[in-house]
Amino acid sequence: MKYHLAVDVGGTWLRAAVFPLGETTPARRERIRTPRAGRPEAALVALLRELWPTDGEVLGIGVASPGPLDPSRGVILATPNIPAWRDFPLAAYLQDAFGVPVAVDNDANLAALGEWRYGAAQGHHDVLYLTVSTGIGAGVIVNDRLLHGAHGLAGELGHIPILPDGPLCGCGQRGHLEAVASGTAIARAAREALAAEEVSSLASLAAPPTAADVARAAHAGDALARRILAEAAGHLGRALAGFLHIFNPSIVILGGGVVQAGEVFLSPMEAALRAAVMHPAYLDGLTLTTAALGDDAGLLGALALAREFEKDGSVCDE
Repeated sequence: MKYHLAVDVGGTWLRAAVFPLGETTPARRERIRTPRAGRPEAALVALLRELWPTDGEVLGIGVASPGPLDPSRGVILATPNIPAWRDFPLAAYLQDAFGVPVAVDNDANLAALGEWRYGAAQGHHDVLYLTVSTGIGAGVIVNDRLLHGAHGLAGELGHIPILPDGPLCGCGQRGHLEAVASGTAIARAAREALAAEEVSSLASLAAPPTAADVARAAHAGDALARRILAEAAGHLGRALAGFLHIFNPSIVILGGGVVQAGEVFLSPMEAALRAAVMHPAYLDGLTLTTAALGDDAGLLGALALAREFEKDGSVCDE
């Protein structure tokens, strides 16, 4: 029996699964809390050793990790939830530990790859994937190839400047798309509105409102919550129009927790997109949809990455 291992490094969980050759249903999967200190790579090795199959060989390991990172070298340049991984050669570390080929790529890139190989983007050749959650990540596939750029850093669409003097982004710059349209941005806008004594059912909450709270209030008809979601959605829709102009995809896939708010977010987003696009030709035949793989998009993208390896590290034909 032959297997591939896939890893998804999240801010809260380290998840891993072992997949029999040619299958997308794991034989086994496990997760542990993402270590914030110490040696998180040792915890990852222990997790993989627990999953390691005893009835066959592992052909390769694929890892989805937050960036920025260099996929060509398998080096994590920095990641906010794991401070110890700075210029850390994760692929080489795991390859030394297990003696099999290891590939590492950005988690949003691999979510795009997962949706392209196994999810909503099957059959498409030019794909734009956006995850709108705590932050905003993206992956782009152009002519059946994942876009990496010169140093593997392409696709950071959440860090497109939107408002030059806007709110501070998690990256340290101001006014990025992530700072005005993410779940974090929505929650911040709600807190600021309540601090200004605007009327809302959110004022009755025992704790500061989250983006999920804002979405629930919007569904219940709360005017402030609807306005906050519409503003964030408008920023995202206008940014999407720009992305259509740059990449001209045949499908746009939206994932992440904010998208789960449904039409109270998606309708104003699509309206802003249609109003901002420079020519209707960019919308011809465009599929605008939500992610099919949910939380498993990154894990299945890591599986697709791992399947590029055979035992000797060459490209797999399957």
